[in-house]
Amino acid sequence: MINNRLYKHPILPVSDRPLFNFYWHGQELTAREGETIASALLANGIRIFSYHHRDGAPQGIFCANGQCAQCLVLADGFPIKSCMEMIRPGMKIEPLIGLPELPSVNPEGKVEFEPVQEVEVTVLIIGGGPAGLAAAIELGSRGINCLLIDDKHRLGGKLVLQTHRFFGSVEAVYAGTRGIVLATKLEQEVRQFPSVEIWLQTTALAVFSDQKVGVLKEGKKYILIKPQIILTAAGAREKSLAFPGNTLPGVYGAGAFQTLVNRDLVRPTEKLFIVGGGNVGLIAGYHALQAGIKVVGLIEVMSEVGGYKVHKDKLARLGVPILTSHTILSANGQASVESVTIARVDEQFKPIKGTERTYACDTVLIAVGLDPVNEFYLKAREFGFPAYAAGDAEEIAEASAAIFSGKIRGLEIARDLGQYSGEIPDTWEKTAEILKSKPGQTYPEGYPEKETGILPVIHCLQEIPCDPCSAVCPRKLIEVDKNDIRKTPAYCEENDSRGCSGCERCVVICPGLAITLVDYRQNPDWPEVTIPFEFLKETINPGQEIILVDIDGRELARSRVNSVKSIKANDRTILIKAQVPKEVAKKVSGLRLQTEIERADEKYVEKIPDEAIICRCERVTAGEIRKLIRDGVRDINEIKTITRAGMGPCGAKTCTPLVHRLFREEGVPETEIIDQTKRPLFIEVPMGILAGLQPGSEERKSSR
Repeated sequence: MINNRLYKHPILPVSDRPLFNFYWHGQELTAREGETIASALLANGIRIFSYHHRDGAPQGIFCANGQCAQCLVLADGFPIKSCMEMIRPGMKIEPLIGLPELPSVNPEGKVEFEPVQEVEVTVLIIGGGPAGLAAAIELGSRGINCLLIDDKHRLGGKLVLQTHRFFGSVEAVYAGTRGIVLATKLEQEVRQFPSVEIWLQTTALAVFSDQKVGVLKEGKKYILIKPQIILTAAGAREKSLAFPGNTLPGVYGAGAFQTLVNRDLVRPTEKLFIVGGGNVGLIAGYHALQAGIKVVGLIEVMSEVGGYKVHKDKLARLGVPILTSHTILSANGQASVESVTIARVDEQFKPIKGTERTYACDTVLIAVGLDPVNEFYLKAREFGFPAYAAGDAEEIAEASAAIFSGKIRGLEIARDLGQYSGEIPDTWEKTAEILKSKPGQTYPEGYPEKETGILPVIHCLQEIPCDPCSAVCPRKLIEVDKNDIRKTPAYCEENDSRGCSGCERCVVICPGLAITLVDYRQNPDWPEVTIPFEFLKETINPGQEIILVDIDGRELARSRVNSVKSIKANDRTILIKAQVPKEVAKKVSGLRLQTEIERADEKYVEKIPDEAIICRCERVTAGEIRKLIRDGVRDINEIKTITRAGMGPCGAKTCTPLVHRLFREEGVPETEIIDQTKRPLFIEVPMGILAGLQPGSEERKSSR
């Protein structure tokens, strides 16, 4: 029996939760308490959840966020999104083949309605991630009545999936703290304020012209909220790509992957290939390695990755091939992903023939950027009542920027309500701009001249907002410009009259794992290097031979581990110590974890690009849409009517950007395109719930 669950993790706590049995297609399997249906299936090695009604194509997990229907299954006879429904003992799960049958209706059944509940609040905050929590803290501290809703079972947004330490300012946004810890800190703080009410597992459905917001509470009850002010802090959704094989089970986004690995503690893949070199893709690759998953490679279509260099360097040091100026040509396989084919691109981002390579993998991770979830903000503004946006719903940036964005929006709302009479501090605005800035200049690596005592070597070469290393150094030997923390940190030899104490705090706290210590005290010709390591302690043992590498992952030396230091104060960062020749000691940046990458035997067989699926829900191809564009269609509503593109369960969230891209490829200016009408609802809702059918009503039972 396949068991893909994680029982150990270097950062995440793994509790011993009770096991119970359920049934998949009549086969008895084991689930862990607290798992969704999807995670339980993947834990048992099941990747195909359904077959599309149009062409019988296999489908599996895609968004893991309830916003599409790729993971639909029949659970005890009802069609259910398996990524959102918790598994229960004895549940009978079947793959959905084609369209589900409508449940029978008892014409004699009793039908009872109840009026839709209406709730008035001063401020409605949509989204309980870093921005929403920061805003709620500002408002709650002033006693302002708020309702904070989030569609997950706990607060924190994507912070609850982040095992790495965060960048930014120690003073302003808890830099140097892990995302999972930061989520708990913010939740504990917001729950101190009695004026802030929190509804979890509650989804905003639509903003209406009568200035009410419809929400689905706990998947069971439809409620209308009438707020004075709306703050949208709903985060972002991932962009997608169109290529042959893009709908195979095993092709999905980084958010889905991190949800499965870091929330559900399921290892859904053995060999992962990543498309996209922004922070999302780079971080997902690191999380994969921490979960014991092999990262076959990462490609980026631009000439350099868009994410932080320190994130890229972590992967390169650990042995992950990173190929820039490359694109994906196809995901290959019959029922699910078996390999991926890539190629180098030219200056116009067109694949160069003869550069194709095929790699064996079972999962292709798409991490090609994010779009703001700002529909509620835009509708509220359209209907003329006060609305704000914060975090990624306002502008895509890092979590530290989202926290400060929410803080500022909270104070602005308090001012509008007459609970704050001042201006937004200039220092806040400046900090916000710094935190959401993109990576800046990259400098060549340089090293301190000193070769006595002990000293830190800083391998952080790119301008990014971050200052934990300078904040923790007790002797102020590391400096970051206090007026602009984007400046790279520097070891200040002129301050080194007492010498570095070797306290290791800078090595431990650096979010990019970009600081090492070089100790010349015992043997100046063979100094000891201290390297941060965030993997299971048993991965590296004293006496074991390791490959030490530079910042780009090139081998510098082979050495044996002197010691492995793991103490509670390090917050799960292990310190590896090994001796190396002094000629390379300052260049050592990390150690290699992966050594061999498999290539698939098969060669790339060119497929017709028009076969790529644009609308996953309705299986509409690029060729079908491209033909209509060439026939003169400029209204996406017309494309929707003819092809059904955009009419599926995801509500056109995935395919709309791809349709716009097809227009661009065909040379149609954006000014000529008529976008499709945006309609409620944000997700599908059973009609019985919207109608107010009471629980227990016969019609309510069949309305699912």
